[in-house]
Amino acid sequence: MATDHPYARELGDFLRARRARLRPQDVGLEPGGRRKVIGLRREEIALLAGLSTDYYQRMEQGRDVRPSDEALDALAVALCLDGDERRHLFDLARSARRPVHARPRRAAERVPESTRRLLHVMGTPGLVLGRHLDVLAWNPLAEALLGDPADRPLPERNMVAVLFRDPEARMLCQGWESMARQYVAMLRAAVADDPDHPRARALVGELSIHSADFRRLWARHDVRENVHGTTLFQHPEVGGITLDWDTYPLPGNPGPVLLVFTAEPGTADAERLQLLASLRATRDHGGDTAARRQPNAIARAPHKGALVQQGRVQVADWDEGIAGPDGVRTKRVRYCGD
Repeated sequence: MATDHPYARELGDFLRARRARLRPQDVGLEPGGRRKVIGLRREEIALLAGLSTDYYQRMEQGRDVRPSDEALDALAVALCLDGDERRHLFDLARSARRPVHARPRRAAERVPESTRRLLHVMGTPGLVLGRHLDVLAWNPLAEALLGDPADRPLPERNMVAVLFRDPEARMLCQGWESMARQYVAMLRAAVADDPDHPRARALVGELSIHSADFRRLWARHDVRENVHGTTLFQHPEVGGITLDWDTYPLPGNPGPVLLVFTAEPGTADAERLQLLASLRATRDHGGDTAARRQPNAIARAPHKGALVQQGRVQVADWDEGIAGPDGVRTKRVRYCGD
């Protein structure tokens, strides 16, 4: 009989997803004839892990089983789990051993004042994300790059929700699929800490209803504790800018993470990031009105061959200057799209 233990259910779902991604040849087995299942069969995983098929089947069904660490080690090898996935497997199994009524501690998420000060002295976009990737704090450069989180209602102020519910996010992030997979994997790891957390249930439930892409990626059961990547942003003010992004854990258990976007020093992307900072500083000091009156003062979503009036801050990889029909010195922006 299946248990109502949330961690046992999550453990069973994880095992099924990891089994489905393997092919017989991945683990040294002969494919054989026509197969009725995607991935390996339960009996094949049980054989590779040295477990009985019945015992392994009960684990996948979320039944009240308590595998030993030795059995979990064998399963991790049989399923070809990486480091994050192995830790996830052990965390779920150990949590499933606890009584159902032993709920994790759910403390309110707060950002220390020292962390807020750190955000505002950073010369690069940065955000603090909560355990379910809610945006808790951000600096002006993050607002300039991604938009103002304060413009969204609190329940929608979430990195995963923005990626899947906001069409503009797909236009801004050229590497949308990769970024979305990473963030879903990070959310999966967070949900595993407390599957019945009200915020987790509400967020996953709403995204599952409204986004087929989220349902597809959520069903993969990918898991990552901290993520990183590189994304080409098509920013409406500075054009194409490629940034690396990384997450760093902050104190707490589970604690928030610091998400930081950086550009390689000395590159055109670093120049564009500096341009974005300068434009933001100009707006903060009351210069936004003047900039709006001069639509050619900054590059807004340049296309191939777009001409942009030379401003006080130059982008490093502009081609050599040419004179426009009105005699104003201009620069031709190199196309940075696909």
